[in-house]
Amino acid sequence: QRINMAVGKNKRLSKGKKGKGKKQVDAFSKKDWYDIKAPSAFTTRNVGKTLVTRSSGMRVATEFLKGRIVEANLADLNKDEDQNYRKMKFQILDISGKSCLCNFYGMDMTTDKIRSLVKKWQTTIECQVDVTTTDGYKLRMFCLAFTKKRQNQLKKTTYAQTAQIKAIRKRMTDIMTKEASTCDLKDLVRKFIPNSIGTQIEQACQSIYPLKDVFIRKVKTLKAPKFDITKLMEVHGNASETPSAPVPGQDEGTKLDRPNEL
Repeated sequence: QRINMAVGKNKRLSKGKKGKGKKQVDAFSKKDWYDIKAPSAFTTRNVGKTLVTRSSGMRVATEFLKGRIVEANLADLNKDEDQNYRKMKFQILDISGKSCLCNFYGMDMTTDKIRSLVKKWQTTIECQVDVTTTDGYKLRMFCLAFTKKRQNQLKKTTYAQTAQIKAIRKRMTDIMTKEASTCDLKDLVRKFIPNSIGTQIEQACQSIYPLKDVFIRKVKTLKAPKFDITKLMEVHGNASETPSAPVPGQDEGTKLDRPNEL
């Protein structure tokens, strides 16, 4: 038995393609580029650029930039290839002209560096501690250390006993807490860059068990105080006075006489 389809029910056939009349607009034509500025503790202040859709109506572009996290390599920031295993994270807190002013948000080590340190026949000692700086930033710091051979040691392995590991961990925690809680975030970042806390821990633990490759492996921001523009300007030094817009007298074209009829 044949069933005839109802005529005129298939409406889609007669119509053209859906959304045919819609013009394709390039999304990038509605976006602006902003410079990302690192704090004054670093040699290179220009970290890079970031995109944001232009302000329109109730939508303010700068509000969508604030809070963004950017990551940069310390080798690029300080023009020193020996520091290429450190990754710095910054958070955009304020916009000045076309510049995004950032503050320190976290620090990490590259995976390949950590993998290269971990070896057989030695003890890996890790430790973490929550600290609060004098200006109210709550940070979590992670420390990493490895045991090494004593002078003239013939034995192949350098394993530390559990009691020694506990003693080293205690000393690590004490030093990290002391160093972080007696200064503000700006000074603490300056301690992270040359790994001065790691060197201090290595010297302090020498009497318990000799250590090598002691690093502050990672730093996370758990809680930040209420945003204060004056504090951010302190961190940036003169960043606000050097916006990305050309300064008069710099890269200026030649002056032309205008015709009188204009």
